[in-house]
Amino acid sequence: MKEAYESLRKNPANHVPLTPLSFLHRTADIYSEREAIIYGERRYSWRQLRKRCLCMASSLTELGVGLGDTVAVLAFNTPELFEAHFSVPMTGAVLNTINTRLDAETVAYILKFGQVKTLIVDRELLPLAQKALQDEQIKLKIILIDDDSAEVKPSVELEVLEYEELINSGDPQFTCPPLQDEWQALSLNYTSGTTGRPKGVVYHHRGSYLMSMGTVTAWELPHSPRYLYCVPMFHCNGWGHVWTMTLVAATVVCMRSFSPKLLFDLLERHNITH
Repeated sequence: MKEAYESLRKNPANHVPLTPLSFLHRTADIYSEREAIIYGERRYSWRQLRKRCLCMASSLTELGVGLGDTVAVLAFNTPELFEAHFSVPMTGAVLNTINTRLDAETVAYILKFGQVKTLIVDRELLPLAQKALQDEQIKLKIILIDDDSAEVKPSVELEVLEYEELINSGDPQFTCPPLQDEWQALSLNYTSGTTGRPKGVVYHHRGSYLMSMGTVTAWELPHSPRYLYCVPMFHCNGWGHVWTMTLVAATVVCMRSFSPKLLFDLLERHNITH
């Protein structure tokens, strides 16, 4: 039988590359009207969230983003950063979330080292991005997140594309390029807090899928928890909780900035469980 066993090769009927992107499609199909994201007065169901991700992936593709490109995001814990964890890899590109507390020199190093093609940036952080780009004469496309709830809104002196305009002009029926290899890079993160330059750390689709599964087991996560996202999403992809919470069809409450009062207010207001 050894020969017979060895003749059973992988095919589409018995093998699919593992990717956390599949969590979004499954949850949006089965729990389409369940609340996915809460951010201030904004609410998105899982159906709406997938639609937004597909529209952004479509627009990124139209901008020339594709397999193996790096798309960086410099943003706070808002729905846009949550969405980028799906929309960017939906194009075949790699997501690079940048620590919002870094200085311009370090941000510039990360942008250059990762050969970033497109930068999605929160308007409040635009001066930091602008200094990083100017100091190193870096040229790339900039997509601006203009958050109505932001307390600081600096003037926009760079040529930018508006995030919501790209959502509105994108194709909700966008067909994602099929993942050929689960070892394909999913995200690029960087170390911080060391005396030298940040070191790049690459996550792949398979590893992130399995990490999410492991988190469900380790945390003994129930189905449909209510999760307050207070850990920075830029930090190790928010410990991968974007993907994990999508897997269990959670309701995720985004927290743009931290304060003890806001933390306790959100815990009580939204019946947070995790």
